[in-house]
Amino acid sequence: MVNAFAAEFGTAEEAQVLVKKAIAHIQSAGPEKAYADFTAKNPEFVNKDLYVFVNDVKGNTLAHGTNEKLVGRNMIDLKDVDGKAFLNEISEKAKTQDSFSVDYKFTDPVTKKILPKTIFCERLKDTAVCSGIYKR
Repeated sequence: MVNAFAAEFGTAEEAQVLVKKAIAHIQSAGPEKAYADFTAKNPEFVNKDLYVFVNDVKGNTLAHGTNEKLVGRNMIDLKDVDGKAFLNEISEKAKTQDSFSVDYKFTDPVTKKILPKTIFCERLKDTAVCSGIYKR
């Protein structure tokens, strides 16, 4: 679970491993169960400031490890504080690339501050399975 007193923050390597772990869980448990696990803040998929989120290529949020209110919503037009439509970029890249990253700014669940973030995603069918790091 995301902990305000986390002594450590996730690394790029840990985020990429988490994405691979999430994909394996989707493939073994099925999307419905896996998405529920990601959104329920299962400690296997929410660690330090790392969490999993899954969007389809149309921008619909299928799972989110820190904000269940986003699940079921189309967020394709969401922009960061600099006006970057980062979810649209994720959706577009997920149509053509098996593995990719996207940089944007987002609220850190630990510090509650807006920080630069890099997310690492892998395409699984018509979805992007992602996790990312905050740059401190």
